[in-house]
Amino acid sequence: MERSNVLILAIIVILGGAEGQLVENFYGFTCPNVEFIVQQAVSIKFSQTFVTIPATLRLFFHDCFVEGCDASVMIASPNGDAEKDFKDNLSLAGDGFDTVVKAKQAVEAQCPGVVSCADILAIATRDVVVLAGGPSYNVELGRRDGLISQASRVAGKLPEPDFNLIQLNTMFASHNLSQFDMIALSGAHTLGFSHCDRFADRLYSFTPSNPVDPSLDPEYAKELKDMCPQNVDPSIAINMDPATPRTFDNEYYKNLVKGKGLFTSDQVLFTDDSSQGTVSDFADNAFDFNGAFVTAMRKLGRVGVKTGDQGEIRLDCTRFNS
Repeated sequence: MERSNVLILAIIVILGGAEGQLVENFYGFTCPNVEFIVQQAVSIKFSQTFVTIPATLRLFFHDCFVEGCDASVMIASPNGDAEKDFKDNLSLAGDGFDTVVKAKQAVEAQCPGVVSCADILAIATRDVVVLAGGPSYNVELGRRDGLISQASRVAGKLPEPDFNLIQLNTMFASHNLSQFDMIALSGAHTLGFSHCDRFADRLYSFTPSNPVDPSLDPEYAKELKDMCPQNVDPSIAINMDPATPRTFDNEYYKNLVKGKGLFTSDQVLFTDDSSQGTVSDFADNAFDFNGAFVTAMRKLGRVGVKTGDQGEIRLDCTRFNS
C-alpha cells in the first residue's frame, strides 16, 4: 500500500509538471532537502549583508513580471542585451543575484542537474521574507528556467513609480493578480531602498503651481529633500520605509495613511477611494496583511511558469545550457 501511494504521488508530480502546474513537494524524490539547502545558503548570505533580503525579494518581482517566473532575469549577456541590462533592472542589487547563485551552487553539490534556478529564487524569496520577520508559506515548485532573456522585451512590463491606480491594476491584472493582490504585494516596499531620481519629481517639479506633491506629508517631504537635494549623486539611495526599514511588517500601510509613501504609485493606494479601505485595513491589522501577502505571493509565483520542454534546468543560473 505504501509503495502504491508513492507511485501515485510520483505520477501526480510528473503530470503536474507536464500540465504547467506547480506542487509543493515537487522535488520530494529527486532532491528532498532542497528547501533546507537553499535556506542555509540564504542565511549565510544574510549574515554577510542585510541587502540580501530586499535584493532577493525585488529580484523575484522583476523576474516574474517579465517572461514569467523563469529566472530569465538571472542571465548575463556579454553583449549587455539581456533582461537584467534593461534600464529599469540596472538598479537591482547584486546581492540578490549572488544569493541565487550561491544557493544554486549548494543545491548542485547535492542534487546535480535537478533543481531549476527559478525554483531556487522562489524558495529564497520566501526565506528572506521570513528572515525579515515576515510570514512563512509553502512554496509551490516545478518551474523550469526560461530560454529567452532580452532587454528589448522588458519595456512596459514593470510598474513605474508614477503609476496611478488604473495603470497598476491593468499591469497586475495581466498576470491574473487582483487589486487586492496588488495592494498586498506593494507591502514589499516595507523593505529595501530607492534611488533619489525615482521620486525627485515629487519634491521639485510636481506641477508648475505645486513643485512638491501635496499628497506628501510636509515634514516627510522636507526629510526627503535633505537626503535627496537637487542634482544629488544618482547612486544615493534611501529607505522605502522610513519607520522600520529592516523589518517586514505592516508599517508601509501606516506610512501611506500618514502621507509617507515614497512613490506616487505607493501613495495613490491611499489617496484613491477605491483602494483606501484595503490600505486602512492592512495598516490596522497585520494579520490581514500577512494573509493577503502570502496568498498574493503564491499567485505571483505561478505567473508564466515553464514546464517540460518549455524550459531547462540551468546548470549555471547566469547562462543558458546551450
